[in-house]
Amino acid sequence: MPLLLEIKSGDKLMINGAVIECAGGATRLLVHNQAAILREKEVMTDDEAVTPASRIYFALQCAYVFPAQRERYLMMFSHYLREYLQACPSAEPIATIMVDAVTKGNLYQGLKQAYKLLGHEGDVLRQFETDLKTEIEHAAAEPGGDAP
Repeated sequence: MPLLLEIKSGDKLMINGAVIECAGGATRLLVHNQAAILREKEVMTDDEAVTPASRIYFALQCAYVFPAQRERYLMMFSHYLREYLQACPSAEPIATIMVDAVTKGNLYQGLKQAYKLLGHEGDVLRQFETDLKTEIEHAAAEPGGDAP
């Protein structure tokens, strides 16, 4: 079944590693064969891959878009995911679905789960920040307490 893409003027997308930009008015493309397609909002640059979850996403994105180097990027993906799960076991349900998709060769579905992992990472970091602030406030409120 063909994939219909609607692209607005100025929008970019990546098809099999090539960046394509809509230079005119809005357009519709019909893709009839298998292709690695990412919309601009789904693309992460190397410079943006600065957190553990973003490195997982970036490695999987590269495996999806650059099939000639897929094995290399999948090894990176596996390494980063193992490290993430050691530090944050609460991500196991997301990781299980992601790995299942990747194992079945559905890298795009794996990327969708990696995107969820980015949200999980943000939630964990926000909770850590909240807990840290609470601890600092409690320490400062105690008699003789010092807050940093």
